Amino acid sequence: MSENLTNSTSSVDLATEPTDFKRSLSLLDSTLIVSGSMIGSGVFIVTADMARNLGSSGWLLMLWVLTGVLTVAAALSYGELAGMMPKAGGQYIYIQRAYGKLTGFVYGWTVFTVIQTGTIAAVAVAFTKYTAVFVPALSPSNVLFSLGPIDISAGSLFAIASLILLTWLNSRGVQSGKLIQNVFTSAKLIALLGLIVIGITVGLSSGLLSTNLTNAWEATSTSATGDIVPLAGMALILAFGTSMVGSLFSADAWNNVTFIAGEIKNPRRNIPLALFFGTLIVTTIYFLANVSYLSLLPLKGSPTATDIIGRGIQFADADRVATAAVETLFGNVAVAIMAALIMVSTFGCNNGLILAGARLYYAMAKDGLFLKQASHLNENAVPGRALWLQCIWASLLCLSGKYGDLLDYCTFASLLFYIVTIAGLFRLRRTEPNTERPYRAFGYPLVPALYIVAGLTICAILLYTKTFNTGMGLLIAGLGIPVYYLSTRKK
Repeated sequence: MSENLTNSTSSVDLATEPTDFKRSLSLLDSTLIVSGSMIGSGVFIVTADMARNLGSSGWLLMLWVLTGVLTVAAALSYGELAGMMPKAGGQYIYIQRAYGKLTGFVYGWTVFTVIQTGTIAAVAVAFTKYTAVFVPALSPSNVLFSLGPIDISAGSLFAIASLILLTWLNSRGVQSGKLIQNVFTSAKLIALLGLIVIGITVGLSSGLLSTNLTNAWEATSTSATGDIVPLAGMALILAFGTSMVGSLFSADAWNNVTFIAGEIKNPRRNIPLALFFGTLIVTTIYFLANVSYLSLLPLKGSPTATDIIGRGIQFADADRVATAAVETLFGNVAVAIMAALIMVSTFGCNNGLILAGARLYYAMAKDGLFLKQASHLNENAVPGRALWLQCIWASLLCLSGKYGDLLDYCTFASLLFYIVTIAGLFRLRRTEPNTERPYRAFGYPLVPALYIVAGLTICAILLYTKTFNTGMGLLIAGLGIPVYYLSTRKK
């Protein structure tokens, strides 16, 4: 009897389980998911390291311009693929269709093991770090207990709690996740625009921006101790390419909107437009934010200086360039202002990452390439089990303290997958010439080809300058190959 009851219950569950996503996201919603997922904490911090590597306002701004051009070019190329395949899973679907299940699985494997979950963990820890400005008990130094080599701090538990909260909210339905995304993304865009307008206005009146732009192309590398080495020729090229890791990481995650194609209204039109508008908005804001920094702080500084002007952008305290810039405007209260802004930014960023990532694992599970439980939609027509699996793994990365290393390893792998996906555009044009393409990639074949060449050049530079990290990135991705064959052997 119990067996009959179980079978009956299962039949009812299957009968009532939603079989497809609800298309409820508009073009505006999709654009805010693109921009909200991109803006985390990177733009507030990475400029300091880039300034030390290049020592030049001209090359620094050129780096952000090139990052923006590459990001928008990639988004325009993805638009064609999104129009062809408006399905949940996005980039995974594109790669699988162009190259087959193995390559698609390796991409999905890398996304789950570190690219998506590692980023979620890192953003959660950044959110906690800035919350600790108001709640000192959340400091990483407040260790509650240890599990072998792992120290469990109040901050790490708070970071996990934020992931559980966002996962629960997103499991309530796409409308819940959309509301959070729209509110938090709008708030941080308005705050960043305010910082940009005020900063540039002050900089133009003070003359500091003009001073920073004097001798704008004289590049130098500055060590942590303040030693300065002039850069030219190949040394400048290597420094420029290496520095792009920071700007590319800050501009990453724009592709997440493709994962949720199953919930976007008129996806063949709206996904390409959202990719274009979202990446254009964010890359413009990033460039102007750096102009604002140069308007409020001297580019060059000294690690031994005791004031924010003396330390400059290069040696801003803990690399918090945005905080130092705002401090010139509002004094000591700047720490609280920027902490609040970054809390809003990181919380909204993680909402977009959590919302989107689960859809990719759902698509993989539907193809039999991920845990079967992830292939189900809950009563709210969202992949609830995939959301919680993602939450569990990201939480373990929060506890491990190794998410930072994993991100470094896979920044390179992530860039490679962008290149592979855009190369797939050429492959599909050849193998499927008659497939409907509501949108065709802008500037094809020149624009996609330029992205591939530029991306491969950056990869080559990173292989030379950061051999260990890039090698580990390749290793993590490569581990997906034996996992694929082991998991599909029985099938």
